Amino acid sequence: PQRTYIFTFLLSSRVFIHPHELLAKVGQICIKQKQQLEAGTEAEKAKLKSFAAKIIQLLKEWTETFPYDFQDEKSMKELKEIAHRITQCDEENGTVKKIISQMTQNLLMALSARSQYQEIREKFRQPVTDKGTILKTKPQSTQKDILSVCCDPLILAQQLTYIELERVSNIYPEDLMQIVSHMDSLDNHKCRGDVTKTYNLEAYDNWFNCLSMLVATEICRVVKKKQRTRMVEFFIDVARECFNIGNFNSMMAIISGMNLSPVARLKKTWSKVKTAKFDVLEHHMDPSSNFCNYRTALQGAAQRSQTANSNREKIVIPVFNLFIKDIYFLHKIHTNRLPNGQINFKKFWEISRQIHDFLTWKQVECPFEKDKKIQSYLLTAPIYSEEALFIASFESEGPENHMEKDSWKTLR
Repeated sequence: PQRTYIFTFLLSSRVFIHPHELLAKVGQICIKQKQQLEAGTEAEKAKLKSFAAKIIQLLKEWTETFPYDFQDEKSMKELKEIAHRITQCDEENGTVKKIISQMTQNLLMALSARSQYQEIREKFRQPVTDKGTILKTKPQSTQKDILSVCCDPLILAQQLTYIELERVSNIYPEDLMQIVSHMDSLDNHKCRGDVTKTYNLEAYDNWFNCLSMLVATEICRVVKKKQRTRMVEFFIDVARECFNIGNFNSMMAIISGMNLSPVARLKKTWSKVKTAKFDVLEHHMDPSSNFCNYRTALQGAAQRSQTANSNREKIVIPVFNLFIKDIYFLHKIHTNRLPNGQINFKKFWEISRQIHDFLTWKQVECPFEKDKKIQSYLLTAPIYSEEALFIASFESEGPENHMEKDSWKTLR
């Protein structure tokens, strides 16, 4: 079958059957087919070579696209047994042996790279919650802020894109399929989701939240109104540069940070901001008609990416939680099985098409050079909790109405 079919089949099969069980079935077919062809005529014996080539193609695509399916001993043992049988089908041909050993080597490398990533498991930044450190001790102008580390919106947008691509590269098709299989007790199958959970998805989602909170923290902790206005305008420019690059996820995180109540309530600050640029960004991310404007922009970026000659033009980083919602929605509105009991392959074809697009985008090599100083600040600078943000916000611009006065009292 075509590669797209193999991909869809291997991706969606895990909703119904464990990958190692599927592999075992392939193994049984191998034994049966081999016995039949060996016992047949000379012409049938000749077919063994072509059969071996097709099985190798399947295994190669399987191990390359879903290496994690082979992390348990059962799957590895099954893979070795199939490989051994296939080698026997075409023993005088040394190429088969070579291909199989190369395939195994690549698989082991992929598995080891992934397990290293799992071990690193970045320590999530904990928001600063100690009121004492925020109240009455708002940072003096000497304290480091984002502008002292990078004052060029384009460079910051490029570094955010670098971080995004690095994190996206740790998300695999089967992680995305867990959105479907996690919620599916329909076939009473416990999927591989039980092993890895959705760690990679959560880690990426956590980055979005951290970036939003960092933007809000940077704005709320500035003491002087003039500097605070400058900070707001700086982030608007960074978000705009992210949009131009095709990094919609960072752009959305920045806008979300600026729309958080502690930032949005700073009316005196916003009155000084040139908001025309911000309005354009808000228009792109307007949620009405299921984010119609954003989807048009995403489509444009995807088309540009297809015809691009440089990596710079190939970048497409969708708003991740919207991408996840789309897959979840596709899963929810269509049943897994048709009325006649057969699998609804059309549904899985559509889900796999969207996941395939995402995989194409995540393989783009980042064209920007890493700036360690900027990235270190983005990933480790302290961020305030929601409560701490409100305290800092009220310290900057006092409460305006009864409701704000009450919450300020409670916070203090």
